[in-house]
Amino acid sequence: MTQSRHIFFMALAVVGMATNLLAEEPLPSWNDSAARRAILEYVKSVTTEGSPRFVPVSERIVTFDNDGTLWCEQPMYVQLAFALDRVRLLADKHPEWRTEEPFRAVIEKDLPALAKLGAKGLTELTMATHAGMTDDEFENIVTEWIRKARHPKFHRPYTECVYQPMLELLAFLRQHEFKTFIVSGAGIEFMRPWAKEVYGIPPEQVIGSSVKLKYELRDGKPVLVRLAELNFIDDQAGKPVGIRQVIGRRPVMAVGNSDGDYEMLEYVTSGPANGLGLIVHHTDAVREFAYDRQSPFGRLDRALTDATSKGWIVIDMQRDWKVIFPESRPSQN
Repeated sequence: MTQSRHIFFMALAVVGMATNLLAEEPLPSWNDSAARRAILEYVKSVTTEGSPRFVPVSERIVTFDNDGTLWCEQPMYVQLAFALDRVRLLADKHPEWRTEEPFRAVIEKDLPALAKLGAKGLTELTMATHAGMTDDEFENIVTEWIRKARHPKFHRPYTECVYQPMLELLAFLRQHEFKTFIVSGAGIEFMRPWAKEVYGIPPEQVIGSSVKLKYELRDGKPVLVRLAELNFIDDQAGKPVGIRQVIGRRPVMAVGNSDGDYEMLEYVTSGPANGLGLIVHHTDAVREFAYDRQSPFGRLDRALTDATSKGWIVIDMQRDWKVIFPESRPSQN
C-alpha cells in the first residue's frame, strides 16, 4: 500500500470514528445550550466514583411530571379530553348533568369553567363517569380511547405528542442507572396503561391522583371496584407526600413545567444531595404552544419567578430543543 493510500484509509477511519462518536452523543435533539450542559455535568458528577457529589445507584431516583413535561398539555390536559368524551357519551342517561357543574361546562364546552377544575375537579369528573366499574374495565376503556383519540391541533395520537428531547433524557438517565418515575396530578389509573410503552416507565413507577377502590367478588371472581370517592390528589404539596409514600426516598432530580410542580422541585433540590431541578418553559408557539404565567392549564408563574434563586434550570423549548415531537410513534419496549 502506498503512503498516500495509507493516509487516505487512515483518514476514512478517523472520519468513521468521529461519526460514531457523534452518533453516540447524548441528547441529540437538544441544542448545545446551558440547560443541556447543566444536565450532562450533573449526571457526570453524581455517577463518577470519587466525585464529591457521587450518588450510589440505589439513590439515583428522578421524578418527572407528565402533562406539559413529558407530553403536550394544551389546549387542555389529555385526561380532561378523555373525561369530556366520557361525559358526552353518557349525557343522555344523566339529564341532570345539563344544569350541574362541572357537567354543564363539559356539555356546553365551557373551557374557561373547565380550566378552573384543577386536579380535584378532573378526578371528580372521572369518578362520576367510571364509578362502579372494575379497575380492569377502566383500563380497557383508557387503552381503547388513547389508541383512537387525536390531538386537535397536531392531528396525531396523544402518544405521539410526547417530547422527543424528554424521551432522550429518560433514556440517558436510565443508561446511567437512574430509576425514573412519573409524579403527576393526573389519575394514576389513566397513565399506567400506556406509560410503559410510551416512556419505558412501568406501572409501579407511576404516581398520580387516585380514587378509592373496593375489593368485591363478582360472579365468584375477585375484583377491585372504583368508588366515587377521592383517595389522593397528587398535585402541588401532594407530590412530595406521594413520593415519600410510594418511593420512600428523596429523589436527586426532578423535572416539571408548572407551579403544580413547585413543591416537588423544592423538596428534591433542598435535600442533602443538592438535587437538580429542571423546568420546561413552553416558549414555542410555532412548533407547540407558548404559555406561562396566565395559562389556564400548566400555569408557570411562581416557579418561573423563583427559578433563579432556587437554582432550578429553565429549559427554553424554542431555544434548547431542535425538535419537539418524535417523527414516528415512540416505543420504549
